[in-house]
Amino acid sequence: MELSLFFAGTAGSVPSARRGLPGTLLRRGGERILFDCGEGTQRQLVRSVGLADLDAVFLTHLHADHWLGLPGMLKSFELRDRERPLTVYGPPGTAALLERLRPVFGRPRYGLSFAELEEDEAVERDGYGIEAFAVRHRSVAYGYAIVEHDRPGRFDAQRAQALGVRPGPDFGRLQRGESVDGVDPAQVVGPDRPGRRVVLTGDTAPTDAVVVAAHGADVLVHEATFAHEERDRAAQTLHSTARQAAQVARDAEVALLVLTHVSSRYGGRELREEAREVFPDTEVARDFDTVEVPFPERGAPELVDWRTMGERAPQPA
Repeated sequence: MELSLFFAGTAGSVPSARRGLPGTLLRRGGERILFDCGEGTQRQLVRSVGLADLDAVFLTHLHADHWLGLPGMLKSFELRDRERPLTVYGPPGTAALLERLRPVFGRPRYGLSFAELEEDEAVERDGYGIEAFAVRHRSVAYGYAIVEHDRPGRFDAQRAQALGVRPGPDFGRLQRGESVDGVDPAQVVGPDRPGRRVVLTGDTAPTDAVVVAAHGADVLVHEATFAHEERDRAAQTLHSTARQAAQVARDAEVALLVLTHVSSRYGGRELREEAREVFPDTEVARDFDTVEVPFPERGAPELVDWRTMGERAPQPA
C-alpha cells in the first residue's frame, strides 16, 4: 500500500518566494490526511497534487502560521458540495479557536466537527493509528506518530505445498489463521512484520519525547528553523537547529530524517550539510517534494524532488 508525505509548505513562521507556510499531506492508499494548514495551503495543493477531499486534518499547535489557511479550505469544501463529514483534530484549545471562526466558514452542510486530543491519545483508523505526543514549544503543542498495525508474516507457498496443501482457497485460509488438513498456519506463515512508522514533530525544541516517539521510525520529519550559529535564538523561541534535529534522529535510530520549517534566512543546503555531519541520512524538504515510504523489504524511504515526478507540476502563481 502506498504511503507518502507531500510537502505543501516548508517555511518557518514567514513565507518566502520559494517556501509556503506549514502543511504536510499524508497519503496512504486512498486516504488523504493533512497535518497543519498554514496560510496559502489550499493554493499550494491546487497548484500541485490537487485539493483532495481530505479524510481528516490534524493541527500540531495553534500558532497562526500553522492554521490560518484552514478557514478558507473549509469554506472551499462547502462550495465544492462536499458530502463526507470532516473532523479537525488538535491540542486543547482547538475547538474554542475554530468555533470563534464560525462567521468565516459557517456551518458546512457536510458536517464539520472539532476534536481536542489529550497527550498520548491515539486516533485509530483503518490499519493504523495517529498518536499525539507532547513536544516543547511556546504553547501546548503536539507531534504526531503515524503507526501502522503489524502485518501478517510472509506466506511460504512452497512449504505449504510440500505439506500437502493445494494452491487456491486453502492458501487463503492458512493466511487468515485457519488450519487446513492438519497444517497449522504457524508452519507456513512467518512471524508478524511491523508496519511503517512516520513521525512529524511540528514546532519544537529538542526533547526526549521525540526520541521516544520516533524510535526506529522509517521517517522523522523534524523542524529545523535555525542553523547552529543561531542556537541561542532557537533556545529562546523553543525551536530547533538542524544539528539538534540530527542528534534527535541519531538517538532515535530512524531511517531517514527530513528537515522542514526552514527560516527564510536559509536556502536549505546549509542546514542539510550541518545535519549530515551528525546524521548522514538527512534531507531538507522543499515545497512540493514527496517522501515515499515503502515497506522495509521493498527499499528505504526516499525524498523525491517534485521536478522528477510524474505528478502534475506546480503552475505559476
